[in-house]
Amino acid sequence: MTIPRVQDQLSDRRLTARQKYASLVVGRPGLGALLKYEATLLLSQAVPGALGLALRKLLYPLLLGACGRNVVFGQNVVLRHPHKIRIADDVVIDDNCLLDAKGEDNQGITIGPGVFIGRNTILSCKNGDIELGEGVNIGFNCEVFSASRVVVGRNALFAAYCYLIGGDHDFSDPSRAVAEQGRRSRGVNVGEGVWMGAGAKVMDGVTIGAHAIVGAGAVVKTDVPDRAVAVGRPAKIVGSRDPE
Repeated sequence: MTIPRVQDQLSDRRLTARQKYASLVVGRPGLGALLKYEATLLLSQAVPGALGLALRKLLYPLLLGACGRNVVFGQNVVLRHPHKIRIADDVVIDDNCLLDAKGEDNQGITIGPGVFIGRNTILSCKNGDIELGEGVNIGFNCEVFSASRVVVGRNALFAAYCYLIGGDHDFSDPSRAVAEQGRRSRGVNVGEGVWMGAGAKVMDGVTIGAHAIVGAGAVVKTDVPDRAVAVGRPAKIVGSRDPE
């Protein structure tokens, strides 16, 4: 799966400014799609208070691939490639969040019922997919990045400043700058009922087992079994929630 660089897309002289904006932000070509996107943002994105909530509840679903009932969009919620974002019922997306489903051939972002996404959180696709299961609760200032596939199981709980890193840079050639060597991704899988403490980071290729606990500030580089307790940098298994 190709992982495009924004710099390359912006510097492509074959495209007009409108085409670049449509490719990076709107996700669909054509003047109609652009005008629909811009009108929705102008009329509702930054409007404060109850009026803003009502306008976004009315207008944002018109841009989305799917949107359930009773979905709350906070002030300044940013949508990119919104036609690849699917949201179920009873979801809350707090102020200043970014939902970016950007990609050429990805499925995008799928958010299950009853999910809460705390303010300033970023869900970022680089031609990858993000799937949040039912009842997932993501705290403030978190980031979920996917260049292939990141899946979070139902009822997982993330404290503030957590980071799921579903991609990495290729650094195999020491004679070249890392930025010139492209990216790779194996994805991240977080099981149901997982609790991640504040500031925890899960690196690319890692699976966190169901009902495991990851301590605050941990950096997880290897898989964590079901019901295990992992802490430290790098994270190590220090206990188990298994009654036996």
